[in-house]
Amino acid sequence: MKTRTNKKPDRTIRPPGEAADLTGRQLCHLKQLAASQACVPHPSFELSCTEEKLFGPEAPEIRVNAWANFPELQEDHPPRHQGYSPLRSGDEVRLFLRYNYARYRLASLARMPGKISSPTRTAEMYRWYRRAMRLRSDLTGANLALVIAMAKRTNIPDVDFSELVSEGNMALLRAIEKFDVSRGYKFSTYACRVILKSFSRLASKSGTHRRRFGLEFDPSMEPEDQTEQKRQTAQNNALSRLHGILINNHADLSTTEQRVIDQRFALTEGGKKKTLAVIGGEMGVSKERIRQIQRSALAKLRRAFRDERLSV
Repeated sequence: MKTRTNKKPDRTIRPPGEAADLTGRQLCHLKQLAASQACVPHPSFELSCTEEKLFGPEAPEIRVNAWANFPELQEDHPPRHQGYSPLRSGDEVRLFLRYNYARYRLASLARMPGKISSPTRTAEMYRWYRRAMRLRSDLTGANLALVIAMAKRTNIPDVDFSELVSEGNMALLRAIEKFDVSRGYKFSTYACRVILKSFSRLASKSGTHRRRFGLEFDPSMEPEDQTEQKRQTAQNNALSRLHGILINNHADLSTTEQRVIDQRFALTEGGKKKTLAVIGGEMGVSKERIRQIQRSALAKLRRAFRDERLSV
């Protein structure tokens, strides 16, 4: 007899090829990325032979020497960008055409009518997305030296070099997204202007911040609280006089009264305050009797303190 088991359906979408094992959430994310793609158009993208020309087996291989000597390296470290050379003009054009064509194909797949979660369509979208990200990474790595070079030539007060580099890297990514190879000039010409504009905006923000907040908060430069200072001084003076009264016994306290005050208020260095019940247990008297001794001793101390203040 066959037993029926209620199995939950597998919600993991497994299209063939590179897009295998995509979950529903990943597919949704891929769909959003594809819908947001906006490539820089080129007349060749509409031709059927463009994919074969840019990505086919006959397409020339482009080697990208990524620049990797980051600013945090010390002088005693060997530079990691030895052998670095910028992209040749033809290779740069091919890389940008491939990058924008990959984005063009990804956006076209997202706009096509029909079910976007079909395995074949998902696999195709994933393939073009991976190509676009890999090409953007190649273009970024090949042009990182531009950011460092421009940052070294720029001096903005109160702005760290690392902050300049970070701002320049973001500008470089924006430049890669917007560069149009069909206009005929090199990417470095366009990127340098974009990076310098980002540095100019950073300088403007920094200047506005300095005008609004001239100095950082420094507690030592804040005006002193005269009332609190006077209160603290008066308290310290009173404690000093009371200590003198106790040391010299100007209040004429008995030995029992001195012991109760000392243990009750922990006047001995390193001592701990004790309750009336504890002191009474140690002295063999009741808690109420200790309270009476304490009250009498405090009255004598107040009187001695008042007489000493009047005599000054």
